[in-house]
Amino acid sequence: MAARDWELVGAPNARDLGGLPAADGRRVRPGRLIRTAALGRLTDDDLPVLGKLAPACVVDLRHGTEQAVAPSDRLVGEPRVVHLPVYDSAHPVFTYVSAVLLGHDLDAYEELAREGMPAAMAAIYRWFVTGESARAGFGAAVRLAADGANLPLLFHCSAGKDRTGWLAAVLLTALGVDEAVIRADYLRHNELTESLREVLLVAMTRQRPDLDPAVARPLLEVRPEYLDAAYDEVRRVHGSFGAYLRDGLGVTDGMVAALRANLLD
Repeated sequence: MAARDWELVGAPNARDLGGLPAADGRRVRPGRLIRTAALGRLTDDDLPVLGKLAPACVVDLRHGTEQAVAPSDRLVGEPRVVHLPVYDSAHPVFTYVSAVLLGHDLDAYEELAREGMPAAMAAIYRWFVTGESARAGFGAAVRLAADGANLPLLFHCSAGKDRTGWLAAVLLTALGVDEAVIRADYLRHNELTESLREVLLVAMTRQRPDLDPAVARPLLEVRPEYLDAAYDEVRRVHGSFGAYLRDGLGVTDGMVAALRANLLD
């Protein structure tokens, strides 16, 4: 199925990364890399669409605590399911974000609340580059994508925007896709989920009337400065994206070559 020829009602930000221009005048092969939100809210009508996409491997970037409170992924066939949790339950920014999402008391997060949600999100994106479980999870996901037996590869977290967005950026960069093209795909989340975000905001403020929508909104969006925070951290720690792939994620030149052989037309 060609990119944009399908949609999943229960995962409105789902998309095929196929067709994006990549290295040496080539393009990402359609139907090979699919990014989505968690699949637990797929409708019955979504399942035949997922069946046509026929992922061989599903990578779930959620932590077990996230999986426990969410509906189980609805899958078709018997894809290989690999859990690669990218999460740090002890990180104060993660606990702050969780408290906002779950409507918990925010008194313990006065300093983070003062800095604002955009700053918290930028901190999480920097952690994507340096955090131990982040490097392990993203590195393992890239290695899975380099193995043709795992294609088509579908990858998701909970909302399919932050961890999923950074993994998409990592994979597309390894494939030689230009940063501006990656950024445009990343920002498409906002367009695809606009109505859903408003519904979530209403639900969150109903659950917690004292929650300022201006606090929650940056958590439900993607913003250029979030992605910039990760790119800046890559440059600060590793100097270049190639060095980050090699030294941060353990992705060898051979793996990059395999990615391009399997995923580019």
